[in-house]
Amino acid sequence: MKFRTEVTIEKGDFEINHQSKILFLGSCFAENIGNMLEKSRFRTDINPFGILYNPLSVKKSIEYLLSNKQFTMNDLVRNEGIWHSFAHHGRFSGENAEEVLTAINNRIQFSTQFLLDSYYLFITLGSAWVYFLKSTGDVVSNCHKFQNSIFDRTLISVETIVNELFEVLTLLLQHNPKLKIIFTVSPVRHWKDGANGNQLSKASLLLAISALQKKMPQISYFPAYELVIDDLRDYRFYADDLLHPNTQAVEYIYEKFAACYFSKQTNELNEEILSIERGKAHKPFNPNTENHQLFLQKLNTKIENLERKLIHFNE
Repeated sequence: MKFRTEVTIEKGDFEINHQSKILFLGSCFAENIGNMLEKSRFRTDINPFGILYNPLSVKKSIEYLLSNKQFTMNDLVRNEGIWHSFAHHGRFSGENAEEVLTAINNRIQFSTQFLLDSYYLFITLGSAWVYFLKSTGDVVSNCHKFQNSIFDRTLISVETIVNELFEVLTLLLQHNPKLKIIFTVSPVRHWKDGANGNQLSKASLLLAISALQKKMPQISYFPAYELVIDDLRDYRFYADDLLHPNTQAVEYIYEKFAACYFSKQTNELNEEILSIERGKAHKPFNPNTENHQLFLQKLNTKIENLERKLIHFNE
């Protein structure tokens, strides 16, 4: 008897390895997967603008990277003594404007070159609802707790998503022709929009990605949304807020991701890395015993061997 509908994922048309540079853009779910790859010593750059939810903010961030934009005081706003950028997540905000600008511009400079060198761009879209600043019409990535009255909020159409992303991705591929683009839709539910509003938003994203795939062969889709909604399909795989996938769900999705995009060699190297991390995390009852010293010697040998392998991959 079958008690769940397991999502079958075909092997990807390409393989991701430790030599590949991978840039992640989008929702907090992009960070979940990116952090797991980072833990396995992949060459990653995760959300250089912080968490982004909507397609237009993703488009704007790519444009900023391609132009290597340098932010100035004119790009910052202040609220209750804190300086913010409407193009960035709150992790870039701070009391000192110069420090905020330095952090923003240093990250853009690094991520611009990283993107141009990358083999893979992993984009996770979270919502088709977009905030616009009324005074300028600019897309807002984060409202930073400003009054709602200064923004317009709109559910953008599938056509708009397709046109806007097609434009910027075409430009991006002119700068980096080797790039492969992997889209996902975040399984995080945006419940403030209500059940129907959330579903309309997710449906818009799914339809737009499908249309983009037909227009651009460099684009593929990984079904993270379907893995949670249709495969796991149970609240025990959600965090306490019942909206975000929990650690167990993220690990399950990562296993599916690895099966789709990793070679046997990459999986073996990942296991070697995780074995070392488990060894480093080991807390002995008595660290002075001969057995523990021998354990540390073996662990150091494993680390040295791993470093040689990674240096070889990154040459």
